[in-house]
Amino acid sequence: MQKPTKVKEIPSLPEDEESKEQKTKKEKQRKQIDEKTSVLERNVNGTTACLFEEEATTRVREIETLSVKQKKRTETTTKMVRKPETPKDDRSTPVTPRTAAPKNSRKTPACAEGEEGKTESELKKMNDEHEVNTILTKTLSSLTIRMDDRSQAAEVINQITKSIVDHLKTNSVSFQTVEKPLCTGSYYEKVKISSPDEFDVMIPIPLERVNLTEFGDNGAFYSVALKRGATSLAKFQEKGTLRASLMLKEFREEVKKCVKNFKEWEVEKKKPGCPAVTLTTRVQSILISLDVVLCIMVRTSWPLFTNDGLKIQKWLGAKVRQNFRREPFYLVPKYEGRSTVEKDGVQAKDVWRISFSHVEKAMLMNHGSEKTCCEKAGSPCCRKNCLKLLKHLLSLLKDEDKSFEKFCSYHAKTTLFHLCCSRSKDAHWSSEDLPHCFQQLLEHFEEHLEAGVLPNFFIPSQNLLSGPGTNACKKLAARVREERQQGFPKLRSQL
Repeated sequence: MQKPTKVKEIPSLPEDEESKEQKTKKEKQRKQIDEKTSVLERNVNGTTACLFEEEATTRVREIETLSVKQKKRTETTTKMVRKPETPKDDRSTPVTPRTAAPKNSRKTPACAEGEEGKTESELKKMNDEHEVNTILTKTLSSLTIRMDDRSQAAEVINQITKSIVDHLKTNSVSFQTVEKPLCTGSYYEKVKISSPDEFDVMIPIPLERVNLTEFGDNGAFYSVALKRGATSLAKFQEKGTLRASLMLKEFREEVKKCVKNFKEWEVEKKKPGCPAVTLTTRVQSILISLDVVLCIMVRTSWPLFTNDGLKIQKWLGAKVRQNFRREPFYLVPKYEGRSTVEKDGVQAKDVWRISFSHVEKAMLMNHGSEKTCCEKAGSPCCRKNCLKLLKHLLSLLKDEDKSFEKFCSYHAKTTLFHLCCSRSKDAHWSSEDLPHCFQQLLEHFEEHLEAGVLPNFFIPSQNLLSGPGTNACKKLAARVREERQQGFPKLRSQL
């Protein structure tokens, strides 16, 4: 009798290597056993063959039993190792572990990506913030001035301004010493909104030797006296005072003479207390106004009332502040209140208001704590965009309620300057945080309105909200707060 061929033992499978490939290998081994069994059945006695087949079958069953046990072990180990999923940290809500969802389960809208683990109130807050961001972004887009409109308007303004300066230098007696115009205001500060329809140009006359005397107690208004050796302006001085009203009257006449040669331009009637000669024209369908302002450029130290102002050390730096204070300051023929109010023999209509428009422009044009702010090499901020939005909101509220008439864009700009000194870093004004930054600016504005006090940024002793009055301030504060808390319905209605 031929001895049966001994079948090699099939080694046990490692506990952690159960896979499709191993299953295929086992099937192949089972087929080999079946083939050898068939061969033995044909070549050996029935008894021996049966014994061998029984042995082989038993071994195969052992392997199958081992595979089932190993599979169960692997599933148990996987469950123990797997970590529970946790929602993303939203910086305000405690993180609560949650069990992993089945692979085939579908997410509901409330469990969309980035929103897992949020409560219903948190999701509503996220949706509200997203909606506010959309409103503010669309509003800014609608306020953007088109490049074509900008260039056409600028060309017209530059032409008439140059003509006025040339006329004063060649045809006037009193204003031959005027210097290069100062282009100031929102258009040149890059914060103009909607359309290029308002421009401000200051035409300076330099004076080296003057005496200034405070008119009032807030440090913003002064009477001016010329020292010996002063210029052609001496004819405007009476009783030791350079009379602003007389200078402004003659300046206005000279501008009117110049504009007669430009039929497309008109000179508006003089407004009481306004230092500007206002000209208007049309560029295509846009009505454009140009405020031409006579001013005195004084090259001496800034008045004492300015010592505690311009607190930009933490924002723009102490060196920048020092350089600003070395610049000349300007005086414009402007008064407040009644023109006939008199102090020390000087009437209000003959006093001058101090102006730092050139410094305001410089701060807005170079507004970052880092030199690269809003440049290609740096990161964009939202300071100017916040100012544009506040100016626009204030304009809409003024159209709604005539009691807000005395509030102006200068109040918005001054509020921004003060807030920039407390939120001094560029990171505080990231363009991605526009909704939050605008909320901060509005809250700061509300605080000033509630208190009825908004200090002049350069002269802290002057309260810019003394004109509107307490009731109007509180009323405006309530409206601004209402807009802020309700998601800006006024801005939404304009979209």
